[in-house]
Formats: sequence, C-alpha cells, structure tokens
Amino acid sequence: MKIVLDTNCLLNIIFPESYFRSVWDAFRQQKYTLCITNEIISEYREIIERRTGNAVFADIVIRAILTMPNIEKVEPTYRFNLITEDPDDNKYIDCAITCGATFVVSNDKHFNILNSIDWPKVIRLKLIEFAAIIAPPTPV
Repeated sequence: MKIVLDTNCLLNIIFPESYFRSVWDAFRQQKYTLCITNEIISEYREIIERRTGNAVFADIVIRAILTMPNIEKVEPTYRFNLITEDPDDNKYIDCAITCGATFVVSNDKHFNILNSIDWPKVIRLKLIEFAAIIAPPTPV
C-alpha cells in the first residue's frame, strides 16, 4: 500500500508518546510505502523544526525517512490544482497521482474537496482512519 502523508499527520506520528505512534512504527516496519517529493520533504523538515525548535531533531526525522527502503520519491510533471482553498496542499495530491498512491492521509479540511472529484480519483483518509487500517489496536 502506498500513501502520501500530509505534514500535519507526520507531526502526529513521530513522537514516542503520540497516540498515533503505531503509524510511524508501521512505516519503520515497512508495512506501507511512503510517497514523497523534494517539496514534501522540504516542508516536513521546515515544519518539524518550527514546531519543535530543534533543527537536529528535524534532520534526524528526515534522515530516517530518506534511508528507509519503503519510500518512493517522485517528481510530478503535471500540476492538477485540485485544492483551490489552499493551493500549497496540491503538492500532496500531485504526488499521490504521480506515484499511484492508495491514499492521501491528512486531517486538513481542504482535502474534503477530493470527495467531490471523480477524476483523477484520490482517496483521502484522516489519520485515525489510516491508523485503524495499518496498525489496528490489539484486543485486550
């Protein structure tokens, strides 16, 4: 399964105490392929550093992503411009279409527009929905 992960969701999975840490662990266990572009990686790094105030930590996360065998790095040659309310979010959609991702995982409301677009079809899941698929809770 291939996914594109919005930065807001990456921030919710990388910290050990995170409720969604199992999604990061599933990535590290190669249970899914993370599709990325240079533009997405740059945003990941910028936002992690801004939110944590720690450039070293941001570099560690980016290095962890880039050294995994289950990443697919693409560079879209066409811009679909499906999200008009926040055009910066289109980098995730263009990446998803280019790599043939199963899902775009985002909690951002701007991605709701994808529900009304028939072509190109991009399925958006919220992080909690993706977590239930990739790392379902273990019954007690």
